[in-house]
Amino acid sequence: MHFSKSKYCGFYQCPKITWLKKNKPEEFVPDEAALGRMASGNELGDLAMGIFGDFVETTTYTDDKLDIPQMIEKTKEYMAKGEAVICEASFEYDGLYCAVDILKKEPGGYSIYEVKSSTHEHNFAYIVDVSYQKYVLEKCGVNIVSVNLVTVNNDYVFDGTLKLNELFKITNVDQQVADEIDKVEPNLIDAEKILEREDEPNMDISVKCHTPYVCGFWKYCTKHIPEVSVFNLYRTDFQKKLNYYYNGIITMEDLANCGEYLGDKQNMQILHATSDLPDHIDAEGIKKFLGKLSYPLYFLDFETMQLPIPQFVGTKPYQQIPFQYSLHYIESMGGELKHKEFLAESGEDPRRAIAESLCRDIPQNVCVLAYNKGFESGRLSELAETFPDLKDHLLNIAINMKDLIDPFRDGYVYNRRMGGSFSIKSVLPALFPNAPELDYHNLDGVHNGGEAMSIFPKIKDMSPEDRERARNSLLKYCELDTFAMVKIFEYLVNAVKE
Repeated sequence: MHFSKSKYCGFYQCPKITWLKKNKPEEFVPDEAALGRMASGNELGDLAMGIFGDFVETTTYTDDKLDIPQMIEKTKEYMAKGEAVICEASFEYDGLYCAVDILKKEPGGYSIYEVKSSTHEHNFAYIVDVSYQKYVLEKCGVNIVSVNLVTVNNDYVFDGTLKLNELFKITNVDQQVADEIDKVEPNLIDAEKILEREDEPNMDISVKCHTPYVCGFWKYCTKHIPEVSVFNLYRTDFQKKLNYYYNGIITMEDLANCGEYLGDKQNMQILHATSDLPDHIDAEGIKKFLGKLSYPLYFLDFETMQLPIPQFVGTKPYQQIPFQYSLHYIESMGGELKHKEFLAESGEDPRRAIAESLCRDIPQNVCVLAYNKGFESGRLSELAETFPDLKDHLLNIAINMKDLIDPFRDGYVYNRRMGGSFSIKSVLPALFPNAPELDYHNLDGVHNGGEAMSIFPKIKDMSPEDRERARNSLLKYCELDTFAMVKIFEYLVNAVKE
């Protein structure tokens, strides 16, 4: 059996994952968030190698692929030489392979240090991971005297000089590993039996499909479930959805006939999913919302980045740092739609420049609309705390902000195409199903906030041509976000008129 720690952790989550990865790898759908975490983990892992000072590293590539046999041989050589800190220390025992992020020599043996990009050390999946590592190393004859997790300290504030001992926090997990390690060998025996099977394991979906990570085989394992089902039910706990499913309540028709009151919004979702109804319009509710707005009316949207390793003085790991905004505005009822925008220079601290630009572009005491305003309000408050001379103006913008999601979240507008979601990416195509100019898929280069967050920090290292192309893609994406808000606002206004 050839097994790695990632395969072991996958088996621990669900044995079927192991079989599918071997026999049907093409069915795996990678999670974008997971890929982002992996990139952050690699960056932090490289930096964490230096937490104990000088180190040696075994990482070796041959033809752009990790050369595991070479890494194993290098590890043996470094241990024989008595190297104090070995990074990516690689071991193999009877087909079981693992690479230890940091292996530190101690009196009487070695300590394992597993680096995680998370700010939370209390994740049982990490214990499963390091227990496997300890098992393999001890089978290779290495005496492990302690096992530790290295996570990110999100209270660390960068002062201009990166301090690894403050950026990272180390947590000893010897006791947790001691409670878990006896399960490793029986699990490996069971995993080998699973891998030897020719037929697919008959395992139904469960809470493990989402815990501790969303499984990339979710779409494959739910292919027997209709596209619109109980799993689309608005704001309903996943375990509760599973309970419905286990009791044969799967479709929206099943939910409609189950005799249970689920809540006003859920019942509206079920009713529209099972009936060919026109858009639900609560004119009085919409009027109530519109009555809170006034001209001039501004539509604001931020794009932010979250750097795992802080680069700007006064920032913390993973802090939301705004680098861009789009601003559409209408000065009077029936007035011309105008637009302003800001995009910082990649590689520079964008906060002062974006704060000053906001104060220039948005007057005080005007009505500002955001979609799910908590995000924009939070960034404005953070900027206000960072720049006391701009505090009053920035907080004034936040105080006068209204939330465009409210009429949808409050149930004033609904149609079946929303599918129980009130995010702007769901509401916009539901209200304007045949409007290519409002389709994010038609954008070039940047289609969502995750891509914007990923691309912006890289622009500084691009060629001039690629830099211009990336900046234009960011501007077009963010502009569509606020233009979409304008169109949704117009829909609400016209719905009341009709």
